[in-house]
Amino acid sequence: MSNIPSKLQERLALDFDFSTVILARKQGVEGATQKFLWRLRDGQFIESVLIPASASLYGETSDRFTLCVSTQVGCAYGCNFCASGLDGFKRNLEPAEIVDQVLSVKRMQQGDGGRVITNLVIMGMGEPLANYPNLMHALNFLNAKWGTNIGARKITISTSGLAPQIRKLAKEPQQYRLAISLHGATDGVREQIMPINKKYPLSQLINAVEEYQSLKNGMVTLEYILIADLNDSPDQALALAGIAKRLRAKVNLIPYNEVDEFKWKRPTQNAQDAFIQGLDKSGVLTTLRREKGHDIDAACGQLRLRNEKELDAQRS
Repeated sequence: MSNIPSKLQERLALDFDFSTVILARKQGVEGATQKFLWRLRDGQFIESVLIPASASLYGETSDRFTLCVSTQVGCAYGCNFCASGLDGFKRNLEPAEIVDQVLSVKRMQQGDGGRVITNLVIMGMGEPLANYPNLMHALNFLNAKWGTNIGARKITISTSGLAPQIRKLAKEPQQYRLAISLHGATDGVREQIMPINKKYPLSQLINAVEEYQSLKNGMVTLEYILIADLNDSPDQALALAGIAKRLRAKVNLIPYNEVDEFKWKRPTQNAQDAFIQGLDKSGVLTTLRREKGHDIDAACGQLRLRNEKELDAQRS
């Protein structure tokens, strides 16, 4: 701002951050899933994904735009299928860095014709509940009428299973939605890909979600990435149905978005259909995400990982 005294300009620069993320790369086109790679002030990178209704997370047809937001640089939880943790955990995002992902995409949307972000899913890079204070600070702004005014029931927080933090979230006054990154319906399967299950096995996780449900009115979502020959069998479908019915939860099935560093493969279309039919027969509300981001590295951490490899190649 050049129309204010220089002393005030200096003071504002010292006391306020006007932007904490810079767009480094964008993939996808208007009207389809778009992925944003942001460079932070310390040179680290994070990702956000904008998902239009035609590629929605839960299969509904609407005019909504959902933004998937990151909460950490990297991830410490080492899920053995996810690109976010391949380069290790770097640091938590500050509240402003979480908020700025939303504000920056909103500005781009306004330039594309005034569309607005209607929903947020906090399930990008990192474990949101491991950055609890900064996340709550950011969401208070994003939810507030004086902020971006996104309703609490339109904000979904995802966790890989931090049971104590789920109980803490249950006591928050806002009615944020909860999603559990389950990805395995038995301890034996889940522990093969999610080390967090050793600290908080399914029994503890389910008890924490039941406590959450006793204090909140919304329906919990069980996120379940379908991985060929690991968790796509009929017995896993039956076990998943049992958990969903116990928690009064809906299931969101996601065909695996393959990562070169892992051995896992996406199930065939027939296997996907058979799994969802097994859940339907059990009376579980289920959606199968026919995602539109397989060609733009839309799985968590994939674009950042590719960018880091390219930077390493340029340095060598």
